[in-house]
Amino acid sequence: MVTGWQWDETLFAGTAEHYRHGRLPYAPGLVTALAEALHLDGRGRLLDVGCGPGTLALELAGHFAEVVGVDPDAGMIAEAERGAADMGLTGKSRWIRARAEKLPGNLGEFTVATFGQSFHWMDRPLVAATMHTLLRPGGALVHLSDLKSEPRPTEGLPHPPVPHPAIADLVRTHLGPVRRAGQGFLPHGTPGNEAAVLTAAGFTDPQRLVVPGGHPLTRTTDEVVAGVLSLSSSAPHLFGPHLATFETDLRHLLHDTSPTGLFAERQPSTEAFIWRR
Repeated sequence: MVTGWQWDETLFAGTAEHYRHGRLPYAPGLVTALAEALHLDGRGRLLDVGCGPGTLALELAGHFAEVVGVDPDAGMIAEAERGAADMGLTGKSRWIRARAEKLPGNLGEFTVATFGQSFHWMDRPLVAATMHTLLRPGGALVHLSDLKSEPRPTEGLPHPPVPHPAIADLVRTHLGPVRRAGQGFLPHGTPGNEAAVLTAAGFTDPQRLVVPGGHPLTRTTDEVVAGVLSLSSSAPHLFGPHLATFETDLRHLLHDTSPTGLFAERQPSTEAFIWRR
């Protein structure tokens, strides 16, 4: 768990409706790369921990007999259920509102457990140990994130780049200089060094995959706004009665940057570490 910060249920409150439209997708080819690396044959069971609106679980569902998504936010679970219904996957998917630290005891055994940019919010030693008991021998824990170290140049984009620094300044103007998270603050960000945590829990043989991005993505003003409101650090509830004022200021900033309402940014690469049980 993050030092000096305590999880609470408002961490992603109100973000679910913005998540699917605002968050950048995983790099194209991720599902194929994972299916090959994990030797998926359509018969195993997937546990997606911190599943959000089901983004990763639903993309991978075709390679498993059953997918189970777990998230503590009711809005995220509702969005995941809607997404599964839209894709005709209701019969092979199950969505559970629960913290990873307090999973139900009747989940059974899994072939793969995935963490799509969610592990850092958890009591990582406890959750890693729990995953070790839920995965079958030879199963895999997959930790996914954007490749943070890669440059994402703005030269050659077909539209003005999303003005991320200016947006961050605007958020700080409204919410203060220290990053917000639920009812608390994260002056030093979230923890890293997942390798030490997973090794201590008994996972071995990490395999690193990088699925390249880099191609331009066109984004509308509405999508950029949704992306900002999908973040824990600028979740709608944090603005209280001033949410409409913040959104108005954000839209003015975006209009000044691109009067056409179109932006571009480069697709981030996806980094995956596969750990074996």
